Amino acid sequence: MDLNIKVNDKNHLDIGGADACDIVEEFGTPTYVIDENRIRDNYNRFYNAFSKYYPDFKVFYACKANTNLAVMKILESEGCCIDAVSPGEVHISKMLGFSGDRILFTGNNITNDELKFVHDEGAVLNIDSVSALKRLAKIVDPEGLKISFRVNPMVGAGHHDHCITGGVMSKFGIMGLEAVEVYSLAKKLGFTPVGMHSHIGSGILDPEPFKLAIESTMDIAGKVHQEAGIDFEFVDFGGGVGIPYTPDEKLLDLDKFAEINIALFKEKLEEFDMATPTMYLEPGRYLVGDASVLLVSVNSVKESYRKFIGVDAGFHTLLRPAMYDSYHHIVVANRMDAPITQKVDIAGNVCESGDLFARDRLMPDVEENDVLAILNAGAYGFTMSSNYNSRPLASEVLITDGEANLVRERERFEDLYDKQIIPSHLK
Repeated sequence: MDLNIKVNDKNHLDIGGADACDIVEEFGTPTYVIDENRIRDNYNRFYNAFSKYYPDFKVFYACKANTNLAVMKILESEGCCIDAVSPGEVHISKMLGFSGDRILFTGNNITNDELKFVHDEGAVLNIDSVSALKRLAKIVDPEGLKISFRVNPMVGAGHHDHCITGGVMSKFGIMGLEAVEVYSLAKKLGFTPVGMHSHIGSGILDPEPFKLAIESTMDIAGKVHQEAGIDFEFVDFGGGVGIPYTPDEKLLDLDKFAEINIALFKEKLEEFDMATPTMYLEPGRYLVGDASVLLVSVNSVKESYRKFIGVDAGFHTLLRPAMYDSYHHIVVANRMDAPITQKVDIAGNVCESGDLFARDRLMPDVEENDVLAILNAGAYGFTMSSNYNSRPLASEVLITDGEANLVRERERFEDLYDKQIIPSHLK
């Protein structure tokens, strides 16, 4: 089992050296618990694996996975860069000390105001469409401005259809067939195109789709280099590297993954005489996914037509199981050695039939007031949460060498309406 599960001498779940039950006693539930050292270890493992084979390599954290300020500050301190997909992510990154040249902005269906804002913040613009290129040329001075383009390499992969971002059904990027024309247009408008970006999907544990994406993207880049005269400063192959979620999934052999894909990258550079541009990758899930646990309390054990274990969180707290039918391993944090005895549904507190964290899940006997830990909740967990059913957002706690620090306060009922305004005629 490669799920980063540790147990302390009290038979409680250990999270970064802290006892899960002690965390619940101090901070309550539901609470996301983040292991700082795990994030640092994940980053350095990823960076070292690729830079060993290609030293001119940079990691851009796909911060849409988790924008907690502490998480991003940890990665900033490690020298990581940022893959931002919204002006808000750019703003947060700048506030935390990421300089503009460490932020690559890849937006889609972006407004003129947003283009201007990102430009003014100094982030590198990765353009998604000809429309955005032409509009950008009208609202900023294009002369000499370094930009990049996202291309669709016609390769898609991922754990769910909603997470596949390349191929004929994808809304992202310019077509490979139009790349030479688009890069030439950018030069004609006065821009200096220096990069190419692609992204094929999310949750990938097999090097083969990445090989196809690198081959396709590099063939496009090579043609643009030769026919449009573009000397690339970087080529970005996006993110999507997965983590194990189920007990039978194995950790990705990252060293082999890096060796195989960088060998192909170098081969294509030589084939098209492209010198040595910097290689970018944009991991999100790999850096933070297994570094967080969602702790919840059991408030109901209900025998109905099925057996339901009811907890004090729902898909407003962790959306992935309801939205993607995603598996998250769940353990009884206060009795880690409890034997498996039953098959149950683990249900949330939202008024929706689809509000389930697990269906027909093998579990030990579970009692009211037990603490359940929903594992691998660090990527697309809190960041996709909402106030549906007028439920306040969960708290977040950072564990550093066994010490717990609150890094996001639990919302209050007052927070649900403090930005709303009742017009005078209704008062």
